[in-house]
Amino acid sequence: MYDVAIIGLGPAGATLARLLDPGLRVIAIDRKNPDGPAGFQKPCGGLLSTDAQKALSRFNLTLPLDLLVDPQIFSVRTIDLGSGIIRHYQRFYINLDRRRFDQWLISLIPGRVEVRHRARCTQVCRVEDGYEVTWREDGTEHIIRAKCLVGADGASSVVRRYAYPEESIRKYLAIQQWFPDAHATPFYSCVFDRQTTDCYAWGLSKNGSFLFGGAFAVKTGREDFKRLKERLGPYGFRLEHPLRTEACMVLRPAGPGDYCCGRDGMFLIGEAAGFVSPSSLEGISYAINSGYALSRVLNQPQGNPNRRYRRAVAGIRTRLTLKNLKSPFLYAPPLRRMVMKSGLNAIQVLEDEKPAPPPEEE
Repeated sequence: MYDVAIIGLGPAGATLARLLDPGLRVIAIDRKNPDGPAGFQKPCGGLLSTDAQKALSRFNLTLPLDLLVDPQIFSVRTIDLGSGIIRHYQRFYINLDRRRFDQWLISLIPGRVEVRHRARCTQVCRVEDGYEVTWREDGTEHIIRAKCLVGADGASSVVRRYAYPEESIRKYLAIQQWFPDAHATPFYSCVFDRQTTDCYAWGLSKNGSFLFGGAFAVKTGREDFKRLKERLGPYGFRLEHPLRTEACMVLRPAGPGDYCCGRDGMFLIGEAAGFVSPSSLEGISYAINSGYALSRVLNQPQGNPNRRYRRAVAGIRTRLTLKNLKSPFLYAPPLRRMVMKSGLNAIQVLEDEKPAPPPEEE
């Protein structure tokens, strides 16, 4: 019998596991392989936002040099394919290796926490004294029990599906491919194209490779991704001969009802709770902050822990609700084009750019 079982060791689960009280018996079950490239890999540009940097600074953590990749880019080239408008906006992201970043966070977990790698949770269920967790590891099935169960297992969370079988949240298929970087100048780009997705796509230079990915409708995602790559040829994107392809589900909350914190001794943190920005799909900052919030609740057992946790993440839910109000200015074509045409907050990049193709009819 464990006090706490954590499913998933992304930034949310790793933060929680690191901060739980030494007196608690904790097990963490994670799909990733710490010793090689095999296993679950999340399509992610690997850019650490200012909010995520702030979340890490709360714990006085500094990034090891081997997490950083070349180059560090300070502006984003934003493209509206429907109108042909291109604008550059200053940003303060840190370009890093996302897989190494996750491994680094896991390495900070103290040895008293039992960590099971290459382990896929297959089932959770309620029992008299807590929860029963079943997972498969190296072809063998394991079963343990825990008083508290934490879902930190992302968009396809087993824990969320069990806790909220009636709830439905907007999902996209995130697809990302890696290419040899054949561009003359490294860059980071954000692409809006209503013909292929009502979300967005991204392109990013990283250590001699170029990553291109986006979030698409689940049913037609692969066809839409291929079509978007073809449409970007006139804009200077070099997307031939992919080295590898990654794909997974990603959540995009539409309102306060999509944020599910847990019930009956089950807790959800990070993306499993729906804590993802609906405007940028950024989730690392919310993952770290929700993991920290739950650690404070579980380290001081008093009152109703689910109610206390919901109060503890009230600020996160409020911020995400405000992000929903911001989304139309990014994703409604008339509003987005009005903002981009105005040049508000845009910077002038002093280079000779290839003229944009003519606007399209929509």
